[in-house]
Amino acid sequence: MTDLGTHAQLVDLEIRLLLEGVFCHYGYDFRNYAMSSIKRRIAKAVDDEKLDSISALQSKVLHDSECMGRLLLVLSINVTSMFRDPHFYLTFRTQVVPYLRTYPFIRIWLAGCSTGEEVYSMALLLQEEGLYDRCRIYATDMNELVLQRAQEGIFPLACMQQYTNNYQQAGGKRSFSEYYTAKYDNAIFHPALKQNIVFAAHNLATDSSFNEFQVIFCRNVMIYFNKTLQGRVHNLLYESMSMFGILGLGSKETIKFTPRETCYEELGPLSKLNRKVR
Repeated sequence: MTDLGTHAQLVDLEIRLLLEGVFCHYGYDFRNYAMSSIKRRIAKAVDDEKLDSISALQSKVLHDSECMGRLLLVLSINVTSMFRDPHFYLTFRTQVVPYLRTYPFIRIWLAGCSTGEEVYSMALLLQEEGLYDRCRIYATDMNELVLQRAQEGIFPLACMQQYTNNYQQAGGKRSFSEYYTAKYDNAIFHPALKQNIVFAAHNLATDSSFNEFQVIFCRNVMIYFNKTLQGRVHNLLYESMSMFGILGLGSKETIKFTPRETCYEELGPLSKLNRKVR
């Protein structure tokens, strides 16, 4: 075997040992994440910590919880924005909201909510549609550091122009600036948007269902999982969904070729919104 091949095998072994150690010691399970993405992020963590090897990172992580916190931020994907993919929200507003009006109380789960931009987008949309008072939004993520940021409802003011454009394309009915107060370099969203939101830690890789929901969003999360973990999560979401409930996925995700493909019907070929029908 070539030296190059031996090195690649050793790197893979080091990564497996690191992920196993993180799971056993801290309970975070990255063992079924897509290897290509994990490799890039672990290499970044090794560089950030100014270490020489993945094995050195493993030793530091297992003996230093602050290092684990930094690694968690690197391994968990926190790329998001308000009203991301505006057509998705426009379709939700026009096709799903009328269906939700038939319910006296609505439970919504935003799984993998990251820093909360999607959470406030949903709260804002539901408020405009007169549904927020009868909704409870459960916003979950495995990373408690980003959950804390989500609870604050404070986002960079520099992002507001893009978020305003997204909001308008998503069918927004008011001036977007009415929903936040500008202070220094931040936009602070009004506390009223938080009143029906429950923020909680939940790990899609290891945790079970905790309620029955009429709407579940799990957007741009499973693209980082391998097929085994994707299947587990799809089963979890299905079990958590009421009949005729709505599942929202990310722009690069699909219900096709999953264990629950036949259990849903698409609301539109581009919307990424799916209704549970069996």
